[in-house]
Amino acid sequence: MARIICTGLGPGDPDLMSLRADRALRAAGQVAYFRKQGRKGQARQIVEGYLRADVVEYAMEYPVTTELPFDSPEYILALAQFYDYWADQLAALSGDVVVLCEGDPFFYGSFMHLYTRLQHRCEIEVIPGITGMSGCWTATGLPITWGDDVLSVLMATLPEADLIHHMGRADALVIMKTGRNLPKVRRALCASGKLAQAWLVERGTMAGQRVVPLADVSGEDCPYFAIVIVHGQGRRPEVPQ
Repeated sequence: MARIICTGLGPGDPDLMSLRADRALRAAGQVAYFRKQGRKGQARQIVEGYLRADVVEYAMEYPVTTELPFDSPEYILALAQFYDYWADQLAALSGDVVVLCEGDPFFYGSFMHLYTRLQHRCEIEVIPGITGMSGCWTATGLPITWGDDVLSVLMATLPEADLIHHMGRADALVIMKTGRNLPKVRRALCASGKLAQAWLVERGTMAGQRVVPLADVSGEDCPYFAIVIVHGQGRRPEVPQ
């Protein structure tokens, strides 16, 4: 029977992995990771040079990513069958299997779908990791929240009216899953009066990192691996004059 160890890899820079994650990776005889068909996979790239030469790899290739609307019946069925299949495959293995996960496995991670299918079938250990959003707001060089600020984490896939509603109620914002949704995010930020304070962080903590005011980004520039940040401006101690 397999023992599943899901390893949170942090925001992208391998130096930001935990010591526990590092130990699990270097000892791993089997690793599994998600990737888009034809790609190496972001998680696999992060651990390049950390794995044993004789490690056995299982690339879990998504059957669909952006080709179908994420809320369509076809998309939902394809992903459900995909997770069912890989839960069966992993459960049937022997010994420890390390599953790689960017960021933190329990924070919007794909591993959660395997976890719900495997948790009563085999032993599972989850190693937490620094979230991608933490790496991104640190890359801006500014605190994300102060004092009593309310932070909201939004998915750019939400309807525009919902984005505007939540943006208006929060002091600080993290907006994920931007990509082709970035024009909608820009409109919602403009409607909520927060566009001038928004930052786009692309590939935070990784090679090719870019940190720019969102207002300066052209409408055609919609990087997939990016997060939008709006910093809170709440209560803080007075700075001595």
